[in-house]
Amino acid sequence: MTDDDSTLILPAVGDTMVLPRVDDEGGADEAVHDALIELDGVGMTYPGPPPVEALKPVGLRVEAGEYVAIVGPSGSGKSTLLNLLGLLDVPTRGTYYLDGVDTSTMKESQRTRLRADKIGFIFQSFHLMAHRSATENVAMSLVYQGVPRRRRKAIARAKLELVGLGHRLDALPTTLSGGERQRVAIARALAAEPSLLLCDEPTGNLDSATAEAVLATIDELHAQGLTILMITHDHDVAERAGRAVTIRDGRLSEGNHVAAPA
Repeated sequence: MTDDDSTLILPAVGDTMVLPRVDDEGGADEAVHDALIELDGVGMTYPGPPPVEALKPVGLRVEAGEYVAIVGPSGSGKSTLLNLLGLLDVPTRGTYYLDGVDTSTMKESQRTRLRADKIGFIFQSFHLMAHRSATENVAMSLVYQGVPRRRRKAIARAKLELVGLGHRLDALPTTLSGGERQRVAIARALAAEPSLLLCDEPTGNLDSATAEAVLATIDELHAQGLTILMITHDHDVAERAGRAVTIRDGRLSEGNHVAAPA
């Protein structure tokens, strides 16, 4: 287990839609904001000198219940897009609607609350507290939402059982395999009943067999109705999603345009 593993970092498409699924021209003249995710002309430029346009103005629509992979190589703008979708950064232009709410004019405290209520995160590194049990790691994600202690523990146990870890409730991360640790992280992401599960290369630190098991868990969550947005550079992982969007040089395009391994 690495030092990173023990570090806690964390504090659905119809014929009548107006906004295109992906619009690399920057959005549409009018939009019906009834999707779970809508990016309308959203772009991100980091200040210089010189300024860096990490994400060119784009439109993207994701309906509730979709499983969408955003696929692209290193340096393509995936991390920038992830931070915007996760309400970790504010776009420098355009508007991001999350579940119909315009997030672009929110105060940081409002964005923090909306993020806690609507979004669950799964990262490449597990970010578990090494000296806390699996149950405690999941339960602690509910502390800042004011959930009573006994209720936090009950929710944590239920989510761990949901991801197949009912037999490892009291285990420390140091005694868990990589796949088990990632499933604890998934349980933690599900604890607050999010509308969106935002996954950032969740199998990047896992061997192929373990990665398959984790992806099967994510597939099952989607089958139960959860909206999944998977950030990945892996063609095969992207192909598991119901829909793929490619990002390259800060531009989005519909479809998986990353070549399959030879």
